[in-house]
This record gives sequence, C-alpha cells and structure tokens, in this order.
Amino acid sequence: MTRPSGKSVLPLAASFDDEDSNRSANPSFDSVLQARLSRRNILRGGFGTAMTAAFGASALTACGGGDDNPAPAQPPKPTETLLSFAAVNKNLNDTITVPAGYTATVVFATGDAMFAGVSAYKNDGTDTGFDKRAGDCHDGMEYFGLSATGTPDASNSDRALLGMNFEYITPQFLHAKGPSALPRPAAETDIEVDAHGVAIVEFRKTASKFACVTDSPFNRRITGLTEIEISGPARGNALLVTKFSPSATKTRGTLNNCGTGKTPWGTLLTGEENWTGYFFRAMGDNAKRSANANVALARYGRSASATAAAASRYGWETAGSADKYARWNTSVTGVSADGSDDYRHEINGQGYITEIDPYNATSVIKKRSALGRFAHEAAAFSKPVAGKPLAVYMGDDAQNEYVYKFVTSANWAAADATPADRIAAGDKYLDSGKLFVAKFNADGTGTWVELSMANPTVAGYTGYAFANDGDVLMHARLAADAVGATKMDRPEWCGTHPVTGEVYFTMTNNSNRRVAPTGSQTQVNAANPRAYSDIKDASTTQQGNVNGHIVRVKETGGESGAASFSWDVYLFGAESTASPGFVNLSGLTADQDFSSPDGLVFSQSTGICWIQTDDGAFTDATNCMMLAALPGTVGDGAVQTLNYGTVSVTTPVGKKPTDATLKRFLVGPNNNEITGMCESPDGKVMFVNVQHPGDDTPVSALADPSKFTSHWPGNSGYGAGGATARPRSATVMITKNDGGRIGS
Repeated sequence: MTRPSGKSVLPLAASFDDEDSNRSANPSFDSVLQARLSRRNILRGGFGTAMTAAFGASALTACGGGDDNPAPAQPPKPTETLLSFAAVNKNLNDTITVPAGYTATVVFATGDAMFAGVSAYKNDGTDTGFDKRAGDCHDGMEYFGLSATGTPDASNSDRALLGMNFEYITPQFLHAKGPSALPRPAAETDIEVDAHGVAIVEFRKTASKFACVTDSPFNRRITGLTEIEISGPARGNALLVTKFSPSATKTRGTLNNCGTGKTPWGTLLTGEENWTGYFFRAMGDNAKRSANANVALARYGRSASATAAAASRYGWETAGSADKYARWNTSVTGVSADGSDDYRHEINGQGYITEIDPYNATSVIKKRSALGRFAHEAAAFSKPVAGKPLAVYMGDDAQNEYVYKFVTSANWAAADATPADRIAAGDKYLDSGKLFVAKFNADGTGTWVELSMANPTVAGYTGYAFANDGDVLMHARLAADAVGATKMDRPEWCGTHPVTGEVYFTMTNNSNRRVAPTGSQTQVNAANPRAYSDIKDASTTQQGNVNGHIVRVKETGGESGAASFSWDVYLFGAESTASPGFVNLSGLTADQDFSSPDGLVFSQSTGICWIQTDDGAFTDATNCMMLAALPGTVGDGAVQTLNYGTVSVTTPVGKKPTDATLKRFLVGPNNNEITGMCESPDGKVMFVNVQHPGDDTPVSALADPSKFTSHWPGNSGYGAGGATARPRSATVMITKNDGGRIGS
C-alpha cells in the first residue's frame, strides 16, 4: 500500500491512497477524552519486559547414511539461534541496510526486460513496451518452485517462478519530462496502464545468485488492459454489464495490486486495493443514477454532484476516443437502460481477489467475486485440514474499514494440493462459500457475521437495497455497515502462523481515530484503542493512531469455520521514547521501534514473522524497514488500560517483546516502502521488494538530478544512470554470507 503523501505529481487530483468513505454509525466500545500527547516533547519514556519466544531456537541435525552403510560419527552441528543477528540501526541512507553477515543484491527493477529481444532499460523516461517489462512499484510477491523439467516443485530452492504485483506508478520517472497535463497523451497513458498489474517471471540460481530468465515460456505480464473473467456469485450480474461485456462475465485489467496470497493448490492470489480513484465520474452524474447506485458509488469513494466531478487519479479517460480510454469514465454516457452502451458499471469490475495460475502462461485469469469487493490487501489461508473447509482472511485497506473471512463450501481434499487443473481447483474452493465480517468485542472475544441475503439484517438494510447475493458481495462494505462490523485502523496485510494457525492483521494507522470524535472522525475502541498527538520534525502535529498496530485472531476450537474467536493486540508501533502509558504500549526499544506496519509474511522455513512498514510518521528519523519477530500466542500478555483523564479504555495486549523476539533486520532507501516478501523453501534466499524510492521528487526537479530525493538502485551500481539515476522500484535478493537460513 502506498503511503498517503498528500502530494500529486500530476496536475490532476490529490492522493487517492488515504480513502475514508465509511460514514456508517457502527458502534464503538469506549468513550474517553481527547488525548493530547507528544512523543517527543511531553511524555518521553520506555520500558520492556522479558518474554519467551515461540521459536527461541531451532536445532539443525545431520542426515545419517542408510542402515547397511552407516556414516561415520560426525560432531553435532552448531545450534541455529533465530534472530541472532545484530539489529540494524534506524537510518536515512539512500541504500539497503542489512545486518552484518548478510548481502542484499538487486535482481529485478522497474523496466527490466522479461522477454527475449526487449531492449535494456535506459531509465531516462523514453522507454516503452511495459507489457514486456517489469512494471512499477513492486509489491506483494509469492514463490512457486519449479523442477528441472519445468513442472511444479514446491520444494525446489534453485528454480522458481515469482508472482509479483506492480501496485501503481511513479509517473514523474516514467516520462522524460514527467507526465503531461490534461488531456493526457495516448502514448503516456499506454505506458502507465501497462506499468500496472502482475508479472509471472522465472528465476534460476547460478552459483549462489538468482537471475531472471528472459526466454522462459512461463513469463507472463498481466496489465491494466488484460482480459479477465468474473467468476462466482457476481458473474452475469446486472451491475457488471458494460459495452465491453454485455453478458457481465468479463472485464479488463487488474489494478492497484497490493498484497498477495498463495493457494494450497499452487496458484497466485492478488488483491486489488486503491482502484476506485482510477475512474472518472462526471459532474451531474448523480442525476442519471438511482438513489441506490449513488449510495454505492459514494461508499466506494466515487461521489459526484451537480457542481463537482469525481476526478480520476491519472486522467486516462482523457487520452482519446478509443474504447480502451473511454472505459475509465464510469459515468452514464449512453442511452441504454442496462449500461451495455457505456461504462457506467466499469468500476464494479475492480476490487476483487484475482487468481492466476503461474505455471500456465495462457491460462484464464479469474476475479473471485465470492471473496467480496473492497480495497483488498493480502489473502491468507487457514492451515489446510483434510475434511474441513478452508478459510481465507482479508483486510480492507482504508480508514475505518473491516476485517473479513471467507469460508469455502467445499471441504479440503489433500489430492487437490497437486491438481491437474489449478484454476478448476480455484473454481471448487473460491466460487462457493460464505463471506463474514469481524466484530471485535471489548473483552477480547469476537464474532464472524455472515454477509448474505440469508442474514435478515443485510437483506433488510435501509441504507441500501440489496438485490441479490451478487450485489451483497459487490458491495461488501455496505453489507458490513449493515451488521455493525468493527471499524478498524486500515486493515492491510494478514498472515497465518505456520504452527499455531493464528492469523495476524496489520493495522497501518488511522489519522481519523479520536478519543472524543467530531464530524467524520471515529472513536477509539478496544481493538483500536490509541488516539494521540505526535510531533514530527519538531513542527508537524500528527493526530489519531499515528503509528499503527498488529491484531491477531485465534479461531474458537481452532476451526476455520468457527463463528467466534479470541483476539489481542500483538504489537503497537511506536517510537521507543514515546509514552509507555499511552503510545509505546509494547515497550519497544531503539532496536525494535517502528511505525505503520503494512506487509506481514510468515516464513514457512523458520516461522519468523516478517513485518514491513509503509510509513510517513517516523520518516524524519528513519526510512521504512523490515523487522523479524518470533511471536507467542493470543492471550500470552495481559489487559492494559489507557487512562485518558476521567475515562479509560482497556485492551488485551500480547507479551512485550525482548531483543530475542523482535529485531530490526532491514532499512530501505529514501522515500521507499518495504513491501512483499517470499523465500526459497530452504529459507536461504529471501526476496524483498522496495517500492517507490524517491517518490517525493517533484516533476520540477527532473531537470536537476541532484534534487531527486533518491537515486537507488542506480547509486548502488544497478542499471543505467549511476549515482544520479532516476530511482526505480526493485526486487532485492538477500542471502546470508555463510549460506545459512535468513534470520539466524
């Protein structure tokens, strides 16, 4: 997820990345006075207490020979201790910083060729052909092992397909002089649309280094124009009828792809996040719509009025009269009753979990509507258990939005781990099931509430008249409003602990969270208990839940289909010197402090929880980062009380970390976000994405490279441009110099 800078490099609209369209009156738990704290000038302090790691150490044992020829006795190998590396210091260096004993190597950057015959990337704003190159703003990523003969091999650590998202673009660097004003040139628009989407790209290891294979038959680029099928309950729905698809069965493109997921049957899931701002809606369009349609469009951030239009993010609808540009105007422009002669419903084709088979470059791609439509981040599966349904956990990344769970109708069959047709397996598990939304109770319990017409609260909702289950799923936010789901602080990535099965959700931040809210502000509650003031750069006051936190959920009875759960707050982001009674509730030290958790991935090799940040609050002290954590379990801590004067709020909080259970592992270059992580099955190679370095560079600075806010990775010797290069998003390969597993 891109951090909301509030700046725009286009002469168009402001940032679309900090959406707050939830105006429901869903209840909060605790009302307290407005907190006016300053982490730097008022309440300094910090503390830490010891805790026991879930994976304190992991022993590696040698393999013996066969019974007939026993191997000679060998001395025992040294015990591997996880998180034994020296913590990386916070810094503002324009480079990648990793612990001593580790090496970070750039392997795949914006514009790199993915196919044979594609020219080397010049990185001067004149490059074209992004449908055959790495896109921009690398994000979520998954590793799919490949055998020497080109068949799926989940255990192969030397050859793999990486499924990778390209979330959005830094247009000032894609064009020689930056993006043109409205109307946008078609040539610029084509570059920008193609720079979005997803890549499937083969990597092979030679010696100790992975490299992209540009002649691989597996390589595939999916862009903002690629044809994709709609599947599940919304397929054929009247609200998906367009000029391109009168049958409402397909759409074009997958947009703003952020987090990922990996299915138990070996496919990639990609989440469509901040897609709503890509569509223009004309002034006066409300008068051409039903009241129901206007409610839905407003709830998804596309309000228009008689005097104001809803501007698009990049102005692609202005690039010409061709159909591929007209689709970005989601206004009523035709005369048909059903929308088959315009793109009034085009916006409804975005906002889904999309499934891609990485092993088949010509396979159909499907948007799985049963999983709901909202600002999707990652999709985390429950631990598969034969004979039990699967659960898919998801967050809606916008202020005051919700946490969701999809439970499959089909029970898991172990044979489906290696199906003959992976997309057919997706049809089986992802097109039929029930979608639920979370309600977090103040006592550390919670319930999953079904979102369907079978729920009378949804069917009878007076705020929006749902026509059918396809409508409910397309407008899952409105259904969640109806049942009173808990408003959360931007639910982003989620991940399932490989041992406990507990699910972790990052709550990145929320500038609208207040103790005593007014207007559109949201009240604190037990699951989102902090609201405070924070001073940045000794001059800027930041309000709300400035630094974010991580919530974890334990299903009742360990059942994926459970109707209830218990929960606590695993970690609170904070500066180490912030108030221990109001802000630094997890007692973070200088080797652990962080702000705005975003990406979260569990290592299947070591069990380490990798936490990545997308921050704008702590960036006067450090660039964004990645931390390694060894979490315990829900309920291993205690209830903490935040006393805001005469009123208090309590919340269950996990054990405070120690330097053996939480440690900073990586700090990125300037103006970056660290996002996306996957690793080889042996745990010895990690891939991490660095997104939008230097994105604060204004277009006016393009003539003077010394004014770029970053030159990475060119300043590290990768690609064209050298020390004054235009910055590029990139994938970094991290290895341990002694050949050991990452994180030890």
